[in-house]
Amino acid sequence: MAEIDYVTRVLGDWGAVDPAQWAELLALEDDPSPFMRHDYLRAMSESGCAAPDTGWAPRILTLWRGKRLAAACAVYLKSHSYGEYVFDWAWANAYAQHGLPYYPKALVAVPFTPVPGARLLARDDAARAALVHALVSWCEDQRLSSLHLLFVQERDVAACAEAGLMLRHTVQFHWENKNWPDWDTFLASLQQEKRKKIRQERRKVAEAGVVFRHAEGRAITQADWDFFYRCYERTYLEHGNPPYLSRDFFARLADTMPEHWLLFIAEHDGKPIASSLIAIDPERRVAYGRYWGALQRVDCLHFEACYYQPLQWCIAHGYQRFEGGAQGEHKMARALLPVKTTSAHWLAHPAFAEAVDRFLEREGEGVAQYLEHLAARNPLKAEPS
Repeated sequence: MAEIDYVTRVLGDWGAVDPAQWAELLALEDDPSPFMRHDYLRAMSESGCAAPDTGWAPRILTLWRGKRLAAACAVYLKSHSYGEYVFDWAWANAYAQHGLPYYPKALVAVPFTPVPGARLLARDDAARAALVHALVSWCEDQRLSSLHLLFVQERDVAACAEAGLMLRHTVQFHWENKNWPDWDTFLASLQQEKRKKIRQERRKVAEAGVVFRHAEGRAITQADWDFFYRCYERTYLEHGNPPYLSRDFFARLADTMPEHWLLFIAEHDGKPIASSLIAIDPERRVAYGRYWGALQRVDCLHFEACYYQPLQWCIAHGYQRFEGGAQGEHKMARALLPVKTTSAHWLAHPAFAEAVDRFLEREGEGVAQYLEHLAARNPLKAEPS
């Protein structure tokens, strides 16, 4: 088969990317999460959250056949490793100890968002393979230390592996709907110990006088968004850090993609005290736990706001998956089960690449053993054989 020639263009801002052509590519993917929408990525940049001033200089690498966009990806020139959730600080330190610059590096990811899904948008496997090679060539031309593709889908994994990139695995916790008709049936599917724990935690919140309401899409008012942001900001400030995301960012999402947001607000004595924001994909029936915060302490309120309220909503609305975000074995007690996620990495320096490859082999063995350990702790009742 003759090799296809593509024209490569690297664009400097999202205003130069045709939203319709981007959406057309995204729709072809197996796992097109809302976080890869043009509106979402553009809001990240134009709100200043993922921008050069914060160490996220956006580029959009595109492959063209004539006037038709054949493949594309968002890539960031990073001057640090914050906001990524796949940690390479040790690699950066090793470079520094040898007097070599690790930053800037190239990152293909959704900023601050550890949600697995499509990263390399392409019309077919040939275009996806060409996109990976174009990325590596661009990194070489820019004399970057490395290229990292985070939380990629299976098609991306295959293309990266074929191109010789190193694969790295981590673990997340996702809830899968077994077509439970209601909350009580779901609880009945859990082992007695887990079922009892959930009921106890929910009872503590209810006995504290906390009630919940939720709003979806354009029913989320500006006052609701303002309150949510107070909660979100408080969570970061309590840990001594400014929040990654600005109020302007969320205002842009509320305006351009409102159908993808579900907000839970906890109230006590008629006053809001906490909130959790869930991203939803109504077409694919997938929900994503994203952000939470509280202005008042109530025992077990975090579990209620971030797990039990969203899961009960998912069951009632026929959603098939709820992704709980990065890390957290405690999620298993809430019936979120371990899932292996994958990233891909290229390092320009041959000796460092060889060392990292050996490290990833050992780390991968540890991840496999960890998954086996977690599988033995499945909170669901064993199905009859």
